[in-house]
Amino acid sequence: METTSKQLIDRARAGGLAIPAFNIPYLPMMQPVIQAIVDADAVAFIESARLEWYKFEAKGPGPIATEFKKYAGANHVRLHLDHVPVVDEDDIYVDYLPIIQEAIALGFDSVMVDASRLSLEENIAATSLAVQIAHAAGVPCEAELGAVLGHESGPLPPYEELYTSGKGFTDIDEAARFSTETGCDWLSVAIGNIHGAVSGAQRDAKKVEARLNLDHLEKLSRATDLPLVLHGGTGIRKEYLREAMKRGIAKINVGTEIRQAYESAFREAGTVVAAQEAVYHRTFDYLSNDIEVAGKRSILTNERINA
Repeated sequence: METTSKQLIDRARAGGLAIPAFNIPYLPMMQPVIQAIVDADAVAFIESARLEWYKFEAKGPGPIATEFKKYAGANHVRLHLDHVPVVDEDDIYVDYLPIIQEAIALGFDSVMVDASRLSLEENIAATSLAVQIAHAAGVPCEAELGAVLGHESGPLPPYEELYTSGKGFTDIDEAARFSTETGCDWLSVAIGNIHGAVSGAQRDAKKVEARLNLDHLEKLSRATDLPLVLHGGTGIRKEYLREAMKRGIAKINVGTEIRQAYESAFREAGTVVAAQEAVYHRTFDYLSNDIEVAGKRSILTNERINA
């Protein structure tokens, strides 16, 4: 029997590991990312967020699912619906539930609702609706609490100011309430991590090297008793990533660095093939060196136990 997304995340958390989730803003990135995962003998999520359908060239959940099925191997990859916002990065309300329903119908293995721009009560209410739909289909649902900044238009405040002040950090008491009342399976938290910029001149800029408040993370893990998710995995130093995995982070989203590898190689060489090669190498390196999950597939899929 195929290991489910929920089982993979649960095993990662129990083993002090994290499953990387790679965003695909350009469809030609799909094949080299999956190939790198297979060649590294790792397990990872392939994911697509709503903003990538409009601000990049991913085209939508249908094209993503079709491209995924061309290359997917059951022992290595699962398909995840990333950020479906209730209020998006441009402060526009989104009819989010039909998007989640469409993704489930297309075969996505897990979904995410992001109501983090709403009040706590509104976030709980919106997330609960998405969780009900996902669970009725046997699909786990990720949610977000706190402000993982970076996707909004305009420049961010200086990073040091954000980190020192704790602005947007996920509140521990709110997280405990949120996890209980929504029934979500995984929770994206803000502990110093930020998203890579997706608009304007910052889109091509090197991402800030973020730090993580590991003590705050540990408190969140205890308060929620959920697998926690780290969005904005690009630019965080390896020692923070590895320690975060020991303290409750079971999924790490990676977008900016493989996107920029693709875009940079395409600009320089002018060919999709060169861009795909760059993505392959960066993905393989991330799996092998940044979070050291190469060769861990059989542990996460339970194959050694079942053998």
